[in-house]
Amino acid sequence: MASSSRVHAEREPLSSYEPEGFDDFTLASSWERFISEIEATCRLWLADGPNNLVRKNALQVGSLKNLYKVKFDSKYGMKSYCLEYYFELHTTAHNAEWKDELHSLQLQFGVKEFLVISPLSASGVILDEPEATKLLSSVAIALSNCGCNWPAFVPVHDPTRKAHIGIQNMGMIFTRRYEADRIGSQVPIKFMHLEGIYELFLSKFAFARMDYAIHPAGVHFTMRLTYRTPPYDDDNEGIYVVAENSESNGNSEAVCVKTLWDDDCPWAEWYSAEDPIKGFELIATWSKRAIGSSTEMAEFENASTNEADHWYLVPIVPTHMIIGPNIDVVGFASQLQLLVNALNTSFEAKFIEDLASADNQTSDNGKSSTLVPPPTVLDRVLKDLFHAGSSVPSAGDSEHKLSKAIKGAPLESLFAQFCLHSLWFGMCNIRAISVLWIEFVREVRWCWEESQPLPRMVNNGVIDLSSCLIHQKLQMLAFCTEKKQSMHERASSCVGNDKYVEVYSLENTEEKSNVEGTDYDIIGDTGKKPIESSSGVDGIHQSACSSRRGSAGVIKDMMLLKSHQLMHAPITQDPPLMTEDMHEERLQAIEAFSTPTLKSFSAQLEKDTLSSDMSAFKAANPDAVFEDFIRWHSPGDWESEINDAAGSEKFDGSPRSEWPPKGKLSERMSEYGNSWRQMWNEVHALAALEQKPILDPNREGEKVLHYLETLRPHQLLEQMVCTAFRASADILNQTSFGQMNQMKIKIEQLYRTIASMLKSLKAFHEDDRDDFINNDLVRLCHAFHQVEQLLIFAASIHRKLLHAPRLCQGVFDDYYKFYSRRMGTSSVEISNDEEFHVKKSVRMHERDTVSDLFRPPTANQSWRKVLSMGNLLNGHEPLLREIIFSVHKSMSGNHYGTTLPNDSETDIETHRMFVCGTSNDLQVALSVTSCD
Repeated sequence: MASSSRVHAEREPLSSYEPEGFDDFTLASSWERFISEIEATCRLWLADGPNNLVRKNALQVGSLKNLYKVKFDSKYGMKSYCLEYYFELHTTAHNAEWKDELHSLQLQFGVKEFLVISPLSASGVILDEPEATKLLSSVAIALSNCGCNWPAFVPVHDPTRKAHIGIQNMGMIFTRRYEADRIGSQVPIKFMHLEGIYELFLSKFAFARMDYAIHPAGVHFTMRLTYRTPPYDDDNEGIYVVAENSESNGNSEAVCVKTLWDDDCPWAEWYSAEDPIKGFELIATWSKRAIGSSTEMAEFENASTNEADHWYLVPIVPTHMIIGPNIDVVGFASQLQLLVNALNTSFEAKFIEDLASADNQTSDNGKSSTLVPPPTVLDRVLKDLFHAGSSVPSAGDSEHKLSKAIKGAPLESLFAQFCLHSLWFGMCNIRAISVLWIEFVREVRWCWEESQPLPRMVNNGVIDLSSCLIHQKLQMLAFCTEKKQSMHERASSCVGNDKYVEVYSLENTEEKSNVEGTDYDIIGDTGKKPIESSSGVDGIHQSACSSRRGSAGVIKDMMLLKSHQLMHAPITQDPPLMTEDMHEERLQAIEAFSTPTLKSFSAQLEKDTLSSDMSAFKAANPDAVFEDFIRWHSPGDWESEINDAAGSEKFDGSPRSEWPPKGKLSERMSEYGNSWRQMWNEVHALAALEQKPILDPNREGEKVLHYLETLRPHQLLEQMVCTAFRASADILNQTSFGQMNQMKIKIEQLYRTIASMLKSLKAFHEDDRDDFINNDLVRLCHAFHQVEQLLIFAASIHRKLLHAPRLCQGVFDDYYKFYSRRMGTSSVEISNDEEFHVKKSVRMHERDTVSDLFRPPTANQSWRKVLSMGNLLNGHEPLLREIIFSVHKSMSGNHYGTTLPNDSETDIETHRMFVCGTSNDLQVALSVTSCD
């Protein structure tokens, strides 16, 4: 019957054969289906490879640039689990000791790529041990089916323990098991020391300890210690100085003076910056070496940190220094932005007094209050401006070479100091600025009315037209004040004197500075003959000398045309000073006249100066004629027939055979009705001190005060913005930061940006005002903030590593690159969650400098010294100690009856233990390889 059925089946066509009720018993249970899903997922990951996974949906793991992960969610029973595959995009050798940027599991177990399976729960760990074992077995079976040797881990126990168990199939015969756990408190005393940790590792061997003591080959040891500089104590942050106690009969006592890290930095006068470097971490590592006994481990614990093979320095930088621009941090940039806000508000009023009124409730566009500091603060500011700063500053010492490109005021000048005080007065709101300006102008007027020198102003008789107009006006006022005071003193000294010559002789030495640099033979007005001449001329010469006034000395090789007298250079009045607006008014007036009359109008504008020079020349040379004046004042208008470009006569002291010298006036000066000749005929011989001043100091001084008192608010704020930016940049430019070329370039770029941006401050159209102020100037404040933060960082690292310039430069280079990427000024992009981390190798000759950062604990810090772990550095124990013990063995082909060829050997890490922690916190991870 069976045979008949078999024959019948063979005769049926294949197309009509259909299996009935086929069941795949390999997936009968949920556990088997769970394993199948894991296996399928792992096969897909294997097939894709790292590059394709990154292009698809792999995510970077935190700040680890080379580690990525993909995940897969699966359900087993009533629970859901997440399977994560961690892999490196660029494979690197992990045999390098203490490689940076490793996952905790990579560091603990020495693996490269791995799987982690955990429940989808709040804790992400498994508290049930049977469940953990079953879950790990499922992954191990799936990986074995795939022929994959990835290690797999399962988190277990309480999350704070950071415990894991794991397994890895290493091929045909070897299996590695992993286990990690943590002792969070009450660490046994013996595990605080290297000797006890070493004995813990030995206890994990399968063979007896005595056997290992006899055969101590194969145990290797490497260690990494991390130290952190101690923080400042609240009661110890300062220096002690000896001060006399007046209430204790002159006895001296030590007084603690609080000091901050930036007390000697240039910005410390205005604000205190938070130290961008909170401290340092020092990482000392010992390379892998063989260990033979517990005694040797004890010696390592007592060894000096200077004996470590490598030192690495890591600066500790707070979060706000790396997350991006936070212009709310108090500094020049934050106050400059408040000043820009005040500029925007200043257009709402026509007069400063309107903004200073308490009834005016302008709130600076709602961005700041309008509170004015109390009178005591106002008095202190005015005292600093007009009394403490009464000394004359040295010009140009603190300025950058590009500083004058910004149309502001020099840093040490009166107006620049006013602008800097305004940044902090009442937090730079428009009302506070207005109140301070009104009081400032009142103090300036008091100095003028009392003929007191204007403080913080350099009076060199020149108006700096590259500065802002307010500074030019103050320069003019300082000059007028000095002239007014000089005239008053001169008038007082002339009382009771009948002869002006006596008064003049007192002023002669000072006034000769007007002709300084001219090639004159200085001969005083003593009435003596400067040369020997014939008796006929001698009487005339003595007569002329007796009436000569205001001579600065004899001009070499020049004589008067109508006599044999030497020509004297007159002492002349200073040319009139003019501010920028005065020059503009003059040019506009000239342009208003037609071309035919332009020459005559220009002569009219110069009439006072020219008339003064002619009067002085006549007084110094009583026998002079118009041609003599031209030869001295305008040599180009005298056409000499002698081959001498200067028109001099080469006088040798003897009577000339041909006199007067041959020559004539130019066509311009010899034409009929020449205005110069008419003026010469009209002026009288008056020395400079006898003349009416060209510049009336009283009139010009009152004009300056009128300008300051009637200045429009927006005109004041525009000049304050330019000056404040320039002065703030000049202060930061004084910072000492060593030879950091990037910082020098950054500062130079800042000056150029400020100059370029502020050039259009007065030129913007009314319709573009809001856009320019709220966009362009605000962006300029942010650019200033970036440079300010970089400069503060550079100053901090420079003073801490002053004697290790290579380390200093390296740390700043890395911070500069990171900050540039964070600010978007670099072509290299940066992720938002990337953290700043710098680790610089310390050379042997730099170790003393780094060691000085870890100052020994003071008496007040003695309670911090635990002294339980050893390996002290200047009295401080490590913040963290990490140790790796490992044993490697060469496994032959017949070991444990394996099927490998007899002549093949494989180096296997049979045991590995990672220990990390302190005296109160210990993390231990162990991996053991066995032969199946």
